[in-house]
Amino acid sequence: MLKILIIGGTGNISSSVSRLTVEKGYSLTILNRGNNERIEGAEHITGDAGDERSLRKALAGRTWDVAVDFIAFNEADALKDIAVFSGRVGQFIFISSASCYAKPVRTYPINESVPLSNPYSPYAQNKIKAEMALMEAFRSSGFPVTIVRPSHTYATRLPLPLGAGSEYTLIDRIRKGLPVISPGDGTSLWTVTHSDDFAKGITGLFGRTYSLGNAYNITSDEALTWDGIYAEVGRAVGMEPEIIHAPSDVIAKEDPSAVANLIGDKAWSLIFDNSKIKKLVPDFVCTVPFSIGCRRALRWFDEKPERKIIKPETNAVIEGVIRRMERAWS
Repeated sequence: MLKILIIGGTGNISSSVSRLTVEKGYSLTILNRGNNERIEGAEHITGDAGDERSLRKALAGRTWDVAVDFIAFNEADALKDIAVFSGRVGQFIFISSASCYAKPVRTYPINESVPLSNPYSPYAQNKIKAEMALMEAFRSSGFPVTIVRPSHTYATRLPLPLGAGSEYTLIDRIRKGLPVISPGDGTSLWTVTHSDDFAKGITGLFGRTYSLGNAYNITSDEALTWDGIYAEVGRAVGMEPEIIHAPSDVIAKEDPSAVANLIGDKAWSLIFDNSKIKKLVPDFVCTVPFSIGCRRALRWFDEKPERKIIKPETNAVIEGVIRRMERAWS
């Protein structure tokens, strides 16, 4: 039986991975600060993964076949993991991001050989530096790293172009008949992957020593336009969205974070080649289309009213963009 350690383990993506790990009969240990849900069938240990001393204390005297770090975001995190897990695990899986691929996008579909370079997104730049540190450790000392690059993976956080994924603001606007913003002309393609499907890919890599020193895209093959995503959410809530199109640089004038989130990512058509993961994990088949996944997420919001977080600042950005577009039209 494989022994798996997941750092994080109860988040937007990692909850699905943890549940499937247990379902597959693996021995699962989850390490986090202990503030989130518990996964039935897993051992839970408490520690601060961001603090090397705390992490070493929590893991003292133990080894695992596979360790997966869902909360490593930068080079410092990667160097800490190299120091802590060298000689302690047979395989270390780093969760990187498809946002690392070079922008502007120059070739489709995007496979793992596309250069890593995103001058717009600090998040992507930090992930790239982490990948570089881990791969250098693989080359110099044999650190057993496997890198996975998910794109927009969701469970309860709907993949919408503005606002944080955890908020309800855009859904609320659609339900109230208020206009929403779609970047560009709304026709760029965005790949969406349900976390249950992502879990099939990553758990299929567990214990696959052939994967060491390699990177893998793990996304679905479902690419929807932003207008199409809005339309599907609208069908799910019984309202046709009123969509206003705006260039990403106009949106960025109202919301500086859009430089990273849109110009560095969502403004581009992002379509991925998943043949590498499918060759190694033949049973990686995505079976949750967005038409079903978005309804699951909406039910999650409806279960508890306190989950429906509506942010005035997101509404302010949208209204500001609308005013800018109205002035341009006039």
